[in-house]
Amino acid sequence: MIGEGIHEEVLRTLVEKLAVRDCLVAKIDGRPDWCLSIRLGGSGARWVPVRSRREPLHTRASFTAVGRFAESVGLRGFSVEL
Repeated sequence: MIGEGIHEEVLRTLVEKLAVRDCLVAKIDGRPDWCLSIRLGGSGARWVPVRSRREPLHTRASFTAVGRFAESVGLRGFSVEL
């Protein structure tokens, strides 16, 4: 998962074009931070994490912060993996 990812600007465009199939918020590798990943396309599509300009993952310190970020890019909902 780390090393690949989709930038926030591209995510916004995909959301506007209704191309995002699923969204998942999960903790990564036992760390306390949360990460948002999306899935595009058909049933065999893989999860792609949202990345920042400088880091391979765009993490948030709290679940509330992930929710605010998701809302800011236009996402209507997501699944959560605890």
